[in-house]
Amino acid sequence: MSAESTPEPGRRARRRRRMPRDKRHSGLKAMAWTAAAILVLGGAGVGYVYVRLNGNLTSIDIGRLLGTDRPEKAGNGSENILVLGSDTRSGGNQKLGGGADNGSARSDTAMIVHVHEGHKKASVVSVPRDTIVDRPECTDTEGAAHPAANGVMFNSVYTTGGAACAVKTVESMTDLRMDHYLEVDFSGFRELVDELGGVEITTTKDIDDPDSHLELAAGTHRLDGAQALGLVRTRHGVGDGSDLGRIQLQQAFVRALAQQVKDIGLFTDPKKLYDIADTATRTVTTDSDLGSVNSLMAFAGGLRDIDPAGLHMVTMPVRYDPADPNRVLPQKEKARLVWDALRNDEPIPRAATVDTATGGAKSVVSAS
Repeated sequence: MSAESTPEPGRRARRRRRMPRDKRHSGLKAMAWTAAAILVLGGAGVGYVYVRLNGNLTSIDIGRLLGTDRPEKAGNGSENILVLGSDTRSGGNQKLGGGADNGSARSDTAMIVHVHEGHKKASVVSVPRDTIVDRPECTDTEGAAHPAANGVMFNSVYTTGGAACAVKTVESMTDLRMDHYLEVDFSGFRELVDELGGVEITTTKDIDDPDSHLELAAGTHRLDGAQALGLVRTRHGVGDGSDLGRIQLQQAFVRALAQQVKDIGLFTDPKKLYDIADTATRTVTTDSDLGSVNSLMAFAGGLRDIDPAGLHMVTMPVRYDPADPNRVLPQKEKARLVWDALRNDEPIPRAATVDTATGGAKSVVSAS
């Protein structure tokens, strides 16, 4: 995939309709901002743009694959979204991710985003990829059934049964209904960051991770797409070298990304709106309920009042596995506090994350 986006002749923006000032939220931010861009362009009646962006979209009918045996939807307007960053090595992702193109992928990053009633704040819970979980029986997009399995790594669930299996496992683990699903791969992430003009972060220590190919001296940096991808994949150059440290980097990056979108005045530049919308709709996979421009328009409208200050980001409470220091186990009682808070649409209590294994990278990177 290319980060460049070449407008078609005659496609130059011709509408000046103003949108409310952008105040987007994290994790799924790129998709939400894209949806808002579509709202401007599609709602203004630029038919060609609407048709092209609609044709870009890829979606999965999660509901059909999961059936009716699922947690109940909340009745108060709150929503839960499972956001996955996949590490597929196929296509243009092989060079970025390393390794052979064997057609498989894992969920390299996973976040459960809870949009609270009123849609003015959100809680984001990162799920460590190395968490040992029980996978329920599930069906993949090809219709193949996969039997339940106990004690598997969370990121292997996606490899086994794809998006539907990941959603079903998260719902089984949390007893929360995932109302939507969003996925972006290596190439898509890199392109989106480049389209936004990079993201500025500050490191308090040098970072040198040969696995993610990221070298940064302590100080302030504007990361391009490739460097940003390296940052959110870094684990050996920070903290205790575990996935928990990487999650802290990812959460710091999300806040920096939010600030960048706010700073560039996205809605005052129609060409930038189109370029970002075109890139994101080509590189992001959604559930079928978000698989049309109209659906994304409505989705974006419900998120516009959430700003970075309205975000609460935590890591699912875990502890190191005594049998394998490279794996973590859910701290079930503390995790239950998190899931109960989201189910009741309440703030996550501090008691849920105190004395848990959260890694040591929190002070290494911050939004500038």
